[in-house]
Amino acid sequence: MSEWDVEDFRRLFPALYEEMTRSKPIKVKVDVLRGYTPTVTDYLARCPDEESALEVIDYLERRGEIGPEQANELRERIRREGVRSIVEMREEGYYLRKYGTG
Repeated sequence: MSEWDVEDFRRLFPALYEEMTRSKPIKVKVDVLRGYTPTVTDYLARCPDEESALEVIDYLERRGEIGPEQANELRERIRREGVRSIVEMREEGYYLRKYGTG
């Protein structure tokens, strides 16, 4: 990374220089979930029981979001150990609490 002369930087980027040298901090809100695509476990985390988890897996497989091998592995695990063996339940407001969004 190269170094800049402060005066050259100020002359070339006056607005940025002003923001960087302000005494008050600038607050920036970042949307941490922007562009996030839920995974199969994100969907399963909202399922209240094994039956709905199996329906979700069927749906994602039909849409091509998960392959047959992954779908079969998940079905078998849910039947053997339950959906909570894959992911814990996420209640309403989970993402608001976790990421402080909203």
